[in-house]
Amino acid sequence: MVGTGKGGFWVTSDDRREWTVSGPFFKGWKVTAGLRLADGRFMAAVASDVYGPALHVSPDGEKWEQLESGPAYPDGSDRRLRQVWTLRENRGTIYAGVQDAGLFTSSDGGESWDAVPGLNEHETRPAWMPGAGGLCCHALLFDHANPDRMWCGISAVGVFRTEDGGATWSPRNQGVPMALEDEHHKGIGTCVHALAQDPDDPALIYRQDHLGMFRSRDGADNWTRNEEGLAASFGFPIVIDRASRTLFAVPLEADQYRVPVGGALQIFRSRDGGDSWHSASAGLPPENSFGVVLRGAMAVDDLDPGGVYFGTTSGSLHASSDLGESWTNLPVILPRVLHVSAWVE
Repeated sequence: MVGTGKGGFWVTSDDRREWTVSGPFFKGWKVTAGLRLADGRFMAAVASDVYGPALHVSPDGEKWEQLESGPAYPDGSDRRLRQVWTLRENRGTIYAGVQDAGLFTSSDGGESWDAVPGLNEHETRPAWMPGAGGLCCHALLFDHANPDRMWCGISAVGVFRTEDGGATWSPRNQGVPMALEDEHHKGIGTCVHALAQDPDDPALIYRQDHLGMFRSRDGADNWTRNEEGLAASFGFPIVIDRASRTLFAVPLEADQYRVPVGGALQIFRSRDGGDSWHSASAGLPPENSFGVVLRGAMAVDDLDPGGVYFGTTSGSLHASSDLGESWTNLPVILPRVLHVSAWVE
């Protein structure tokens, strides 16, 4: 699923990974997040600057039905629910991270939604500040061995962790430079862009931040830089291939420019857990390419060898079937790409 600023598109392939593109669905709407539910249905989040956000479900990706209920702040709240940034499912519960930053859950397939007050009403909330993309809850990680433990990333606030199933949350940003330090709440003010997690070791977490690339080996208690070999430390997405533990990131030239370094669209890959990074960009445009890969616009498929997919703000779409050894530039120019998800039938 490729979500853009003007609708959603399906990109499908056969066993040889020869690609076809169809769409758009939700034509004219921003498609901001996608999820394949455990029951086989698809869920998509859409948003409009005029009509606001909504959630839709489909049994086949063709016929969509809007859910009557969705994440919502109470009437009279000073917060506005502008869009859903991420959808995740864990142990039968669907999680929605939204803007204005907040977290909501559904235990009935999306028919009804509950706020997570331990995060949404956190004591540091008055000091939360938006990044350039807004005040957005965009990243969720889970501990497969401990159902009460999870992590949440909010821009430009930082990473929070819960140890009690979401009842209480604490900032976990030690070692990451502050982007917007608050006078009273010293644990927040970092600007996390994306999170990735080792599938076997939930405490091993990778973090693309506004001010660098970081890694934690202790569940986000402490963070250290792991930028060796990157063309730049600024960027938005980071993803990990489940089988090989290969990491992928997209460096950009400084936060004030936010374009590919030197105009070359480059993907950087780490095969040693972030100890070192190397360009894995064969087949990508080597010059005159200035589209950006946003935080939600990169995905992996967990096949062997792994497939990696991403889209840019210029509307280009790219796929690798060999963990970044080579890339195919799909023959399509889409609207601004906001979101990419990959599933295997």
